[in-house]
Amino acid sequence: MQAAGDSTGGEVPDGYGVVRTMHLTKVYPGSDVAAVDDLELVVRPGEIFGLLGPNGAGKTTTVGMLTTRVIPTSGHAFLGGIDVVAHPTLTKQLVGVASQENTLDRQLTVWENLYFHGLLFGMTRTQARSAADDLLEEFHLVKWGKASVYALSGGMAQRLMLARAICHRPAVVFMDEPTAGLDPQSRLALWEILGRLNSEGQTILLTTHYMEEADKLCDRVAIMDHGRILALGTPASLKQSIDADTVITMQVKGEMDELVSLLQEKVDGINLARPIDGGVALHVKGTGGVLARVVAEAEEARFEVADVSVADPSLEDVFISLTGKELRD
Repeated sequence: MQAAGDSTGGEVPDGYGVVRTMHLTKVYPGSDVAAVDDLELVVRPGEIFGLLGPNGAGKTTTVGMLTTRVIPTSGHAFLGGIDVVAHPTLTKQLVGVASQENTLDRQLTVWENLYFHGLLFGMTRTQARSAADDLLEEFHLVKWGKASVYALSGGMAQRLMLARAICHRPAVVFMDEPTAGLDPQSRLALWEILGRLNSEGQTILLTTHYMEEADKLCDRVAIMDHGRILALGTPASLKQSIDADTVITMQVKGEMDELVSLLQEKVDGINLARPIDGGVALHVKGTGGVLARVVAEAEEARFEVADVSVADPSLEDVFISLTGKELRD
């Protein structure tokens, strides 16, 4: 097993962590490529931990193995010290799951989805009734309590699935692409709920391909691609790792590969230059005078500069520096 500091983005004592994986691997039948490849991971109690990566990176398979829905090919996964594969029934008592698909029971009302979930996890009828009432209040769904789940918008359905996931007070809540397909207002509302739950001590592991979501919500982020973790740390430390102070984006007309080569040759301080749709993006170390020189060199080479913007590095820039491709590719 790798040293804890190598795989967790900070020193973590042995045995510490509400979630721990050791060489966790999944190869689906008929495939010769691992969907998850030798995963070493520790999630600390009380943190929001994010798996960030494009579709097909292995995020959903990882969550599937940690929640007993997918059987690993090899390796181990522990949740609260419980072996997930050896004790799947006990593990299910410790986890709450809100998947990206709508898994609400269509035959039940909004309130009944919560009430019967409580009964399923061993609550008495009185406890389940109280929990359902409280959760409808907490998640602003009281007026829809007697309604069919068909009456809910996408954002409300996602809130109800999260409420159901925490109904039995699990050790960890797993959220797979929680805001995929939601409008911006619903996304912000869900972020607020997740932040509040975490402030109350709830451990949350979420998968996402939205860099802003990972940056905003997560205490630590593991960047995944092709089933492997490429980098792990706090959002701030990951962005510092690319050795760039600024990302300059320039909208230009002309041959982008030619402009990339020109700027890398002529302008000091550019650590990475790459063509993007309608322009170029430059990772710059040391901003003094670089912007002016970039524009001057482009115009001197008769490129028509339409727009220039400057921003701090993002998690997508980290992904690009590690893989050479954009997160959404």
